[in-house]
Amino acid sequence: MFEELSLSITAICNQEDASRDEKMQTICDLLQSRVEHYDWVGFYFANHQTRTLHLGAFAGEPTDHTEIPFGKGICGQVAVSNQNFVVPDVKAQDNYIACSLTVKSEIVIPLFVNGVNIGQIDIDSHQLNPFSQEDVRFLEFVNTQVAKLFD
Repeated sequence: MFEELSLSITAICNQEDASRDEKMQTICDLLQSRVEHYDWVGFYFANHQTRTLHLGAFAGEPTDHTEIPFGKGICGQVAVSNQNFVVPDVKAQDNYIACSLTVKSEIVIPLFVNGVNIGQIDIDSHQLNPFSQEDVRFLEFVNTQVAKLFD
């Protein structure tokens, strides 16, 4: 499944007749609709001056968390650590911002452009512990493709 999706992601990013925002929205919609355990997919972008993350394109239920301070929640922690963060059970995390009662797990992969963490892809799942190393590698690939949109 991820091999086929990787081809689709590359094709979306290479579209010449779509804006960056349109491409990112298409990616969110594709991932949320095609990967069974991706119930919410979104990109957050860093404002390093204010040390906040701001929600960009997303697919899934609307969220009140459109701005997240660095260090707060899983996304905020990734903004500081610059590391992947896989959370098999959000209830086990002290520093978790609940977006919905149905969210049981989360994965956040930082998005680097020219070595700078400009944001992240954030995935919520209604399943406990659904994320594997295959998800991590695939989402790192997605971010590598998305990063090219910012060059």
